Amino acid sequence: MNPSTSQAFETTVVHAGEDPERHMGSLSTPIYQTALHVFPNAEDGHLIHEGHKPGYFYGRMGNPTQAALEQAMCEVEGGEAALALASGMAAISNAILSIVEPGDHIVAPASLYATTGALLDGLLPKLGVKVSYVDATHAANYQEAVTPKTKLFYLESPANPTMKMVDIEAVVSVARSKSITTVMDNTFATPYNQRPLDLGVDVVVHSATKYLGGHGDLTAGVIVGRKDVVDRAHWQTNKVLGGVIAPWTAWLVIRGLRTLALRMERHNSNALKLARFLANHPKVREVHYPGLETHPQHVLARRQMKGFGGMLSFDVGGVDEGRRLVDNVKLCSLAVSLGDVSTLIQHSASMTHAIVPRERRLAVGITDGLLRLSVGIEDPDDLVADLRQALQHV
Repeated sequence: MNPSTSQAFETTVVHAGEDPERHMGSLSTPIYQTALHVFPNAEDGHLIHEGHKPGYFYGRMGNPTQAALEQAMCEVEGGEAALALASGMAAISNAILSIVEPGDHIVAPASLYATTGALLDGLLPKLGVKVSYVDATHAANYQEAVTPKTKLFYLESPANPTMKMVDIEAVVSVARSKSITTVMDNTFATPYNQRPLDLGVDVVVHSATKYLGGHGDLTAGVIVGRKDVVDRAHWQTNKVLGGVIAPWTAWLVIRGLRTLALRMERHNSNALKLARFLANHPKVREVHYPGLETHPQHVLARRQMKGFGGMLSFDVGGVDEGRRLVDNVKLCSLAVSLGDVSTLIQHSASMTHAIVPRERRLAVGITDGLLRLSVGIEDPDDLVADLRQALQHV
């Protein structure tokens, strides 16, 4: 499907990737449960195998169900090309490794997803790639960190789990002035709330495990954006790393996309209601949510986001207080993921960011009592009641 440029996102996401003519009239894209595709002749075998002609030959290099998801993601994010992969980290690592080489330099936000940090701190230095971390709330910090070897600016906004924002257009302006490629993790916001490619970012990555799938029943990732980068990720990096998405998983992500707009409307409204409740609770020290007027970058969030998302974090004091709260929720589930229809809560210091040294964690705002809340689509009054009773134990 090739949507009209004037078509609403809510319409595009329902029909993205549809091609009944290509799939024998099937409105729902079939699951092509095969590892191999037969060539009609030797010449086509050569051309398809080398990527000179469209087609499929081996599951690691593509599948029609996977291709339907990739087309859908191009439509909903506005990208030239996409590559679906086995996980969000497969998407992040493939995107980065398709851009940098030994001797190159990356500038990244100090506050970001912990496993992305593990990639930047652990694997990349072994490959001869240097990384500098900056306070990404000020675009000037990216510029100050640039060296003659800087090849990539990495962005994450809102940041995990501090909800700090990046001025996307300002960072892109710095990058373009110095011919630096930009890669942005748009998992928290989703393309419903934020369109980084429209703001000039070169490549967007998603953990499709989260909001795109939406139901906590799959693990997947997506790269979408500039064709040359995506092509390198497809035909070079992932060809040897092999982080291939399964056809059944690709189909589940496509199905999840159909309800993305509806779910995000509810995630957004529920999160704002819970953020306001928590901001007025005497046992909560601070709430981080870009939809609150008290968020230091609320004006920026209003400018570059359609909605403020389903993610928030709040501080209840210390490690013991944080653990007591998560041990006493009844409706919320204690789990490390996010973007599910169910509300999920975690204590960041002892869970996802336990691998980060305490001094570094505190320096970027991940305090001992910080709790991350992925607000689901339940009745918001029930969620407020659950948090209210759990806070009595803090």
